[in-house]
Parts: sequence; structure tokens; C-alpha cells
Amino acid sequence: MDKILEGLVSSTHSLTVKRVIVRKVVESAENWVDKAQCEAMFGLTTRLILEGQDPFQRQVGHQVLEAYARYHRSEFESFFNKSFVLGLLQRGYRTLDRKDVAILDYIHNGLKLIMSCPSVLDLFSLLQVEVLRMVCERPEPTLCARLSDLLSDFVQCIPKGKLSVAFCQQLVRTIGHFQCMSTQEKELREYVSQVTKVSNLLQNIWKAEPSTLLPSLQEVFASISSTDASFEPSVALASLVQHIPLQMITVLIRSLTTDPNVKDASMTQALCRMIDWLSWPLAQHVETWVIALLKGLAAVQKFTILIDVTLLKIELVFNRLWFPLVRPGALAVLSHMLLSFQHSPEAFHLIVPHVVNLVHSFRTDGLPSSTAFLVQLTELIHCMMYHYSGFPDLYEPILEAIKDFPKPSEEKIKLILNQSAWTSQSNSLASCLSRLSGKSETGKTGLINLGNTCYMNSVIQALFMATDFRRHVLSLNLNGCNSLMKKLQHLFAFLAHTQREAYAPRIFFEASRPPWFTPRSQQDCSEYLRFLLDRLHEEERTLKALSSLKPSESMGSNEASLQEVTNKAAPFTEIPYTNESEKTLIEKMFGGKLQTNIHCLNCRSISQKEEAFTDLSLAFCPSSPMENLSFQGPPCSPKVQDDFVVQASVVTADSPEESALCHPVPTGFDSETVMDEAALDNLPSELHCTENTLVSNEPCKIQINRGVSQKPGGETTPSVTDLLNYFLAPEILNGDNRYYCENCASLQNAEKTMQIMEEPEYLILTLLRFSYDQKCHIRRKILDNVSLPLVLELPVKRTNSSLTSLSESWSVDVDFTDTGENLAKKLKSSETDEACCPKLVPYLLSSVVVHSGISSESGHYYSYARNITGSDSSFQLCHQSETLALASPQGHLLGGEIPTAVIEQDLENNEMSKEWFLFNDSRVTFTSFQSVQKITSRFPKDTAYVLLYKKQNSSSGFSANNTTNGLWVNGDPPLQKELMDAITKDNKLYLQ
Repeated sequence: MDKILEGLVSSTHSLTVKRVIVRKVVESAENWVDKAQCEAMFGLTTRLILEGQDPFQRQVGHQVLEAYARYHRSEFESFFNKSFVLGLLQRGYRTLDRKDVAILDYIHNGLKLIMSCPSVLDLFSLLQVEVLRMVCERPEPTLCARLSDLLSDFVQCIPKGKLSVAFCQQLVRTIGHFQCMSTQEKELREYVSQVTKVSNLLQNIWKAEPSTLLPSLQEVFASISSTDASFEPSVALASLVQHIPLQMITVLIRSLTTDPNVKDASMTQALCRMIDWLSWPLAQHVETWVIALLKGLAAVQKFTILIDVTLLKIELVFNRLWFPLVRPGALAVLSHMLLSFQHSPEAFHLIVPHVVNLVHSFRTDGLPSSTAFLVQLTELIHCMMYHYSGFPDLYEPILEAIKDFPKPSEEKIKLILNQSAWTSQSNSLASCLSRLSGKSETGKTGLINLGNTCYMNSVIQALFMATDFRRHVLSLNLNGCNSLMKKLQHLFAFLAHTQREAYAPRIFFEASRPPWFTPRSQQDCSEYLRFLLDRLHEEERTLKALSSLKPSESMGSNEASLQEVTNKAAPFTEIPYTNESEKTLIEKMFGGKLQTNIHCLNCRSISQKEEAFTDLSLAFCPSSPMENLSFQGPPCSPKVQDDFVVQASVVTADSPEESALCHPVPTGFDSETVMDEAALDNLPSELHCTENTLVSNEPCKIQINRGVSQKPGGETTPSVTDLLNYFLAPEILNGDNRYYCENCASLQNAEKTMQIMEEPEYLILTLLRFSYDQKCHIRRKILDNVSLPLVLELPVKRTNSSLTSLSESWSVDVDFTDTGENLAKKLKSSETDEACCPKLVPYLLSSVVVHSGISSESGHYYSYARNITGSDSSFQLCHQSETLALASPQGHLLGGEIPTAVIEQDLENNEMSKEWFLFNDSRVTFTSFQSVQKITSRFPKDTAYVLLYKKQNSSSGFSANNTTNGLWVNGDPPLQKELMDAITKDNKLYLQ
């Protein structure tokens, strides 16, 4: 019969004829056949199955073999014996290689045919050993999948005991070597199916023998943590993750992250490869394990690993959002990575260039799932842009792309940001700052954020870019003196000469931080600037006093006295000076004089006092009736003044003998500080009058608002000119705010005016953007856009004009849209007949500190700045077209601005407008004055807060050709050897 069958399958007869004859052969199996004939038939059918030239021959082999094995079981049992099977597995069959999948299929079918035979047990024992040997040889996915099919049907063939553990480990290694080189969908689907079969086999073994699970997982980690450059574990290992019980996450992650034998490099590799697993389709819980490992590493402060992995893989994770199958897991991991990586915008900025394309693609596909996904993504993007303010050029295209999607509230943003930040678990992150790579194209050096220190960084960059001040500081001879000025000189020198992209000002921060500022907490930059200038002023004055008393002693011997003085928190009194040489550097650079005049409208007597200032605080003009008062700035203690009331933005000395070098009281919103709730709750709503004095509880300008109008003066955008106008305009003191006149011995209506008597070299203006809403008992940030003039002319009272009566002082018509009933606000006295025009001193905008945030409780500072010198030749160019006249023929003290279109057209052709820099902690980029002007209109929560103007036509004692101390570098004086050596040493270490 075997000869007939062999001849038939190789004949040229039609398939129909062949099938009829094959059916007869199959039916003949029911008849008795001797053992030799059976063996011959089994041999022929085996050859047809394994070496058949076409599907028909292989099909015939299967049909006939199954028929004869069923009716002649003992003969088949004798044929399909242990020796035969072992030969197939170890040597193959004739020309067929032992690793051919056909051999496994043949054995698989043979086991089915002899399941009821006793000899099958011997085969099971044999296969338990042979399958272990096979997986140790790293079979290809196809063969491994066929082996998994066999073992799934015949679990008796799975190795037992210790062999079971070894088998699982070897199978994990085998999966780690899987590769699929095809890019065709059919082949890829087949590959995924093969891997799924193998992973399902492992799952079944883990369930049957739980003792094999942990060794298998250890093998998985060993594979993905390998640092061997010649071996890259297959992403197919991701198929195993879905079979690991989630309840094991905590134990396994803790074990991995605390194991001292696991090196950082291995952990980094493992985490990177787990993130790669997000690419594997159909695998569940991959994102759960990745996030759990990220959290575990943060818990043990492995921040270096987290930083490296995030920067390496953030773009890959983002790109997975394009693929629907893996999108949910990719978004979960992306969210965690971004929300935990909050010490630097570096990770977020890696994906920023790709956001717009993704949004546009998903908006056009019209799928509901895409819309829901975009809502989640845009919420995440809003959180990141809120947290990393100061990058308008990067974010503007994104804002345009996502403008139609809901924007989360500030409270929700804060809640989201606080969920995963590493710094919420540990404050050790400062030692693992983002990687820097040399100076940017601007040539400027950034300042590393040491933990909510952007308030300091923005102020320092603004002062550094004040060219004359920087040059003065760098030229000082401070050898042997451990003063704050010495530390500032050191910081300025490093900013000018270091090779680093960003410098960490740790020493200066510790020395200059106000005692009441909690480290790593958010604070107010205006308050910091005020404290810093006070410290520097008092320190220099003290050093001069000590030097004059003990000229023979060195600076170092007086450090105790110096430290005692500089540790004071309150403003210091100044020693009256008689000439310019006795002024401190702060007085020379930032000091001005302001005269306050109070004119009793009953007896015509005038009380006046002159006081020093280093900055002016400009309140916003009122725009609503008086029923609802709001106070700008934090509350301050009442000050008893000497027969006059002082404008709240200037604080007088405690005694007439000593006039203070002073500033506005703390007036700004808390972008980086939280103010005392109790003090705000007790804020008075009116001003109290006492005998012989007027006690002002008004911390600064009283803003009158109802409904908290965001557009003072109607729809017109106010300018710094308008705010300065309001600051200097006369104010009528009446009603509850009447003035106690000593001549009249009673409370009287009065007029208060303020005049600038002496202008500073650098004019610091603080815009009072903080208001207290008494109705709601909350602090608000005034988000009004304020136009920033590039050129400002400051009215300064002429020295030859004396104020003997009100009519002789300069005055102003203030045009309010809502005069109400005088409102106790600034109005011109009816008895003022003429105004004496003050001298107009031109100033050029040097820097702008911007606060980004929508509340007074939090936010971020960054600054715009440019180099301005007193002899800036470009001033004449801009002055012709951009000067904003502050004295107009119509009688206004401060005039309006020239048409914006004219300014912008001139600026477009003016090179000086392109010399601006944007300082945002470590990042320094080029920008333009147009960007400065438009920042609030483009980003409503980013508002100008502190402005620095440089007086023109003045060199401040410095000349560009100054060679007194030798060759100057980049216009700066040469550094002392001690400082230059320190910088050179640091540069060498950094470059190494």
C-alpha cells in the first residue's frame, strides 16, 4: 500500500483522481495490516509531512498517518518512540534542520495520536529536557511560538521544579532576543501574534508555579538593565508586563530602587528601555510600571537618573501620541514626566516644537477620541506654560493652536503641578540641576534657579545690565573685605567672564537674602531689590565711617561691626552729605530726592520736607466710585509724620535729624511670597487723625474700585507716563483724610504735592499691581496692560525755583473719566493760577522685570534688559521719534504718547531696539523692544512690574575710553587679580 501511495502522490494524474485514490487508502487503514506494512506507511507519511514538495503531499501525509495511527495504535507507539523523537529534536529529519518548525508541528501532532498510550509519559520526560535545551539556543519567534503552542496543549512537557525556574528565565532571555526586521503590516501582525503566544505561555507557568515569577522578573530586569553595547533587548519584553500582578508593583519597585548592587547606569538603561515598551501594541499596564519606577526613583532621590532619562526619552514618548493603540499609555507617562520635571523647562521645551503639528493633525481627523485626547493634552500644555513663564516666542504658536480648547483655572493648574513634583518629596534637587553646555549665542550668562529664586535672578540681571552701575562695582578695590558688595562684585565678574551657560549664585543668595525670606519659598522681587540696595548703601556708609575712625586698621578687622550693621532688616538712616564724594555708590546710581508739600487750604500755610528715594512706586489711577476701597501693596505700620503727610511710596526717617535713604514700603504683589493673612484682614479702611499729626494707615496710593475695573481711564491702555502723572499730581486731603494744621489747630482740607528735586542716574519704578479687595477679602493682581515708553522724561523741579506759595509750585490738570465727588483723590487746586514748568530729564528704558502669574500668591519672574550707558549715541536717534513728552502746551504735567504706529515704524528701522535680551533664570535669548511692548497683550498674565530707566547725557563718572586702570575688557574695568584667577580656574574646571 505504501508503494501505491508513493506512486500516486508523485504521478501526473489530476488532483480529483488523486483525492479519490487517497480516500481509498485512508479507508484501507481499517483493515488488518501487518507490522512491517504499518511501519512502512508511517515512514512514508512522515516523509510526506516533513519533506512534501507541495501542500497536497503534506496534506495526504497527515490524513493517512492519522488514519493508520488510530487503527494501529500499538504499531504507531512503537514507531513514534523516544529515540525517534529525540533524533528529530537533536538531528532533524534527513535534509530538514532540527530547528525547522515542521518538526515541532509533527511532534505536536504525534503526541495527540498517542496520548492514551503508556509510552507518552516517556516522551513527556524527554521533552521536559529538550524544550529547555531549545530555549537556551534562543530560537526565532516563529519556532518559539510553535513550541509555546505545543507546551500549552501538553503542559506535562513543561519542565518542573528547578528546571521550571531555569526554563522561565531562559524563555525571558529568548524573548529579549526577538527581532522583527519587516515593516509590512502582515508580517508585523504575525510577529505580535507570535510574541503573544510566548508571553501567554509564561503567564500560565507563573500561575501554575508562582515560585517562577520573581526569578523571571529578575531576568527581565537583568536584560533591560544591561549596559553591553552589543546587545539591545527586544521591545517584545513589554508583552510580559501585562501578566505581572499589579499588587507586586510596590514591593518590586522598592526592591529595585534600594538594591545597592544596581548601579545608576544600569537603572538608567532599564528605565529607558521600559519607556521604549510604550511602543508595543496591546500590552497593558506598561505605563503603570514606568510611572511606578519613576516615582520609586524620586522617593530615594535618584534625581540624576530621572533627569537623564527624561531628557533622553521625552520626545520619544511624545511621538507615541500619534499612534492610537499606545496613545493613552504614552500620554500618562508624558504627563508624569513633565509634571515631575519642574526644576527646569528643558524637558518641556524639547517637545514644544512638535506640539502645534500634533494639535493641527488631531483637530482635522474629526474623531471624537482625538478631541477628548486633545482636551487632556492642552490642559497639560497650559500647566507647563504657566509653570515656565518667560518664553513668549516659544509659546505664542501653541496658544494660537489650542485657543479653542478649555483652559484650566489657576487653582486646578496648581493642584496638577503639585501632584508629582520631585521637590514635593525632597529638597535635595538643587544639587542635580539641569545640564548646561556653554554660553548661548547671546554671549550672556544665565543664573541657575536655586529653588524659587527667580525673584533674585531677575533683579540681579537687571542690575548687571545697568552698565554704569556694573562698571562701578567691578572697579571697586575690595581686597580683604568680606562684604556684600564684594560678593556682588564676584557675581558680576562671573556673569561677565565665565564660560558657563549659567552660574549658580549660592554664596550671594545666602548673603543677600532678607532674614524674613524663607529659603526655597516664593518671594517678591521688589522687596528683595529694596532690601539689597539698603544693605549695600548701609554697608558702604559703615565701612567709610569705620575707615575714618580707624584708618590704620584693615577692613577685615571691622567685619564684626560690618556684619552687625548689615544684618539689620529695617531701612538705614543716612549720614547727611555735603558733596558728591561723600555719597555711597547706591546714592550715586539710584538715589534721588523727593519733596513733599502740604498746603493748608484754610490758612495757606505750607509744610514741606525733602527725603531721599531709590525707587518710586506708581499706583494705578482710580476708575470707580468711592464706596469700595482697595489698597495697593501690603499693609504697613502707621508712621507719625512731622506736620505733613508723606506720599506712601516714600518712607521718611524716624527722626528729623536723620533722613533715610529709603524706598517705597513693600508694595508689590507676592509673586514669590505669601503675605500675612492676619495683617491683611486687619487692614484699615480709613485714615485716622490725631492731635498735631496725621497718622496715615495708607500703605500706598488708595485705589478706589468698584467691580475691580481692569481698564483705568476707560478703554485706553495706560502708560508709565500716566502712572507717573498720577503719582506727581496734587492730591486733595479732605473728608476722613483731612490734614491737622498746627496753625489752625484743627483738621483742615489741604493739598498735597510731590516734586522730584534731584533725579537719580538710574530711575527705578515699581508698578503697584497688588490690590486688596475689601469686599471679597482677597488679594488681587492688577492685570492691566501698561504701555512702556522707551524714552521717558522725568520732571525735576528747577533749583532756582522756591516754593513760597501754592501758586509758585508746579501743578497739573488731571483729567479723570470719573471725578465723582472729588473722591479725596488727585485734583488741581482752584487757586493755582499758573504752573512753573519743571526741567525735563530724559531717561532711556534699560530693563523690565516681568511677573508671570494671575494672582498675588504665586508666579514667576523674568526680565528684559539691554546695555545702556550714559553716553549712548543711539539715544539721539530714538529721542527724535519716540520721546513721550511729559510737559505739554495744554498745561498737563505729563503729556500723552505719540502715535503707536509712528513709534513702531521707527523702532522697526532702529537697530537699538534689537539689542534686547530676555533673561529667564538659566536661559538667555535675544529679543526686541517690540516683544517687550507686546508681552502683556500676547500673554495676559505676564505684566511689567519693576522698570529701570537710565538717565541720558550723563556718563556717571565713566567714559568708554577710560584707561586709568589699564585695558578694559568689553567696556568693563579690568578685574583684580584675585577675582580673575578664580574665574580662570573655574573656566578650566568647567571646560574639562
